[in-house]
Amino acid sequence: MIVFGSQSQEGSNTDADGLFGNKCNQNLWVYTADCMPIFFADKRTRNVAALHCGRKGLEKKIINNMVNFFDNLGTSRNDLLVAIGPSISKEHYLVDKMTLKEFYRKVENKKITINLTKTEKDHCFSDSNHLEKQNFNQLDLKRSAYRQLLSENIPNTNIDVSNLCTYKLKNEFNSWRRNKTILRQWNFICS
Repeated sequence: MIVFGSQSQEGSNTDADGLFGNKCNQNLWVYTADCMPIFFADKRTRNVAALHCGRKGLEKKIINNMVNFFDNLGTSRNDLLVAIGPSISKEHYLVDKMTLKEFYRKVENKKITINLTKTEKDHCFSDSNHLEKQNFNQLDLKRSAYRQLLSENIPNTNIDVSNLCTYKLKNEFNSWRRNKTILRQWNFICS
């Protein structure tokens, strides 16, 4: 769900995955661990927005919903700047085959068949997870978000994607998947 920033007041919790700035000089904060903080800014009107986006958000097309907010205010795709912040990398985001198939069915409206060779499996799962490695596959959330942004006709020159991994960089970021911590990162954008 996406709400206006003014609906999120200091001292109260607002249950939403997206905030849209509807006032000048408004700070929008997003609380993440391994999910992506995604920030939007209209360089002409200076409207801003922030998303907390993971696998489920991508499946529910939250990026499309946010772009629709900007559409309703007359934002041109050429004026929309987007930044995807630090989040888990595909090397460390492993999901079972059924989850991966379901993800691609929902996100890209297509069915996929997953058949990895032994070499591909060994390469994909070179870290020291204690999982049944042959039953898990990498899922690249950042790439999927980038592709959704491109499908919304946002120019690739207006999209910046962080290559920082919250799982790998244990001294810089908190990661639920790495150590089940309840600690998170605060990410923000100002209008």
